Amino acid sequence: MSGPVERPVAPLHEGRFARFEAIDWWDQSRIDAARVLLVGVGALGNEVLKNLALLGVGQVVVVDMDRVAPSNLSRSVLFRESDEGLPKAECAARGARRLYQKMRITPLVGNAAADVGLGYFRWADVVVGALDNREARVFVNSACARVGRVWFDGGIEVLHGVVRGFAPPATACYECTMSELDWKLVNQRRSCSLIERRAAVERGVPTTPTTASVIGALQAQEVLKVLHGLDALLGRGFVLEGLGHSSYAVRYPVSPDCGWHEPPPPIEPLPEVSSDTPLATLWEEGAARLGELDGLDLSRELVERLACPRCGAADSLLGPVERVDPERAACPRCGSERVPTFFHSLPAGSELLRRTAREIGLPAWDIVWARRGPECVGLLLGGDDPQLAAGRPPEQPGKVPWGP
Repeated sequence: MSGPVERPVAPLHEGRFARFEAIDWWDQSRIDAARVLLVGVGALGNEVLKNLALLGVGQVVVVDMDRVAPSNLSRSVLFRESDEGLPKAECAARGARRLYQKMRITPLVGNAAADVGLGYFRWADVVVGALDNREARVFVNSACARVGRVWFDGGIEVLHGVVRGFAPPATACYECTMSELDWKLVNQRRSCSLIERRAAVERGVPTTPTTASVIGALQAQEVLKVLHGLDALLGRGFVLEGLGHSSYAVRYPVSPDCGWHEPPPPIEPLPEVSSDTPLATLWEEGAARLGELDGLDLSRELVERLACPRCGAADSLLGPVERVDPERAACPRCGSERVPTFFHSLPAGSELLRRTAREIGLPAWDIVWARRGPECVGLLLGGDDPQLAAGRPPEQPGKVPWGP
């Protein structure tokens, strides 16, 4: 009789990332130094963040506005029953740190379109979107285009999903992929009343943990490729058809009508300027660089006032529409729903130049663009967070030393 078969035993002294480092092109130091902004930590975002932690990504900022509900527990690997009712961003950050204690991770509890300054997008090496609506994707796409960052979008529904990568101006961006129907739905949503907008946000998308696992893994894998300088899924997509396994790849052409395909303007950090600095000071900073300005362009559309179409009663209200409480939309005089008036730029002589960025509703660490004719320069409110403005991670993982 032959003796027992000897099986190879993995050496006990193997390092945490030894199996990764066995890959000939792998550079763990790049992964440790990487900065990733993850927008959305529901079922899909949980899978992305789990993989970033297992891979040893060093610096991550996670954004989500929602709280953990019982239905999240069947689809989200980082949440626990004890997390019910707590902010998803904080719970996901805590779960990721359990997987990899050295991860420097900061949760931001808020809406990306309202509460996340574009400084975060510029800080990141790569942005990942794990979102469930077109409006949020349009904002993330515009933010990445404005600061020149690659981003990977993921979407899931039942057994189907998609991963897409965008690197404008060199490749197609998210807006290039949008059909007439997509734009129609976005515009319909934008024209909805404030109460209807809130109801739309609260609707859920049917998903499974298996589909989230596949799409989240592919998004994390594309992040790895970008960090290593490998050919990534940029200007292209992969569509998962999980029912019949007729999955396929797709390439997206640049739309000739898309405005995000010029090189982004230069951005200058202003370490002495914060969101509590009068906007007139930003005007002066821009004028010192460009000469007499035509205006200051903002990073997002803001509400200036609410007016009642029935009785004419109006109130000044400064801030993003996402922060407007639907109850406040009701006219105190006649009860009709009031209509918002928007603005996205400040001309010379505007009364709002006396206000600060925070007072008009811009988030911390945002970017404002000084404009003169075709010339433009971005002014980063670097005083809101010196650590990130200098390219360093937050000193206290899990705490937000800056915010709205």
